[in-house]
Amino acid sequence: MTALIRGSNAISTRIGYVADLPLTERGREPKLKKQRVLLFARPVTGRSDQIQLSGTDGQRPWSPELDALVRAIVRETIAADAPPAITGVGNAFHVPGSLPGEGETQVFLQTANGAPVSLQILRRPGEQPRWAVSLGDIVDDSAGPPRANTLLWYRLACGLPRTLPPASLESADPANAATAREDYALVLRALGPCT
Repeated sequence: MTALIRGSNAISTRIGYVADLPLTERGREPKLKKQRVLLFARPVTGRSDQIQLSGTDGQRPWSPELDALVRAIVRETIAADAPPAITGVGNAFHVPGSLPGEGETQVFLQTANGAPVSLQILRRPGEQPRWAVSLGDIVDDSAGPPRANTLLWYRLACGLPRTLPPASLESADPANAATAREDYALVLRALGPCT
């Protein structure tokens, strides 16, 4: 082992684990000796020299880019102001503006720690809809979408349900409810898949 990026316990300098890896293009077992990898794993109880990979993709080929990305996300995760995990969608509503095609949709998210997080989607006539995420009770008009491959992006891309739950819609007006669904789908498309 070269380095531990983050862990809660001490770990041995020499560790063992089992990995189920695909065969090479030639149908042979991959050669792992002296290969530098990045591992996502958890400790094995009572065995400081053994780890269990967190999933089928728990072993990744090391690259400077992946190393930097993982370190950046770990820094965000342990920060005091880290974005909370998204656990669901609370209320959502669309309010039409005074001009045709104008309006705002707000979607209030549920979080693991109860911290307020909301999505705002603004529509203006003749413009593409714009969306932003706010972390806090006050909606920040200057906020925008999260940058890709940040903790906030991950929390949203991986934590939001794929469709707006019907129980979340406050509007009795079918047109406003339909716009809120469209705006929610716009946010999901903009975030992209959870990878």
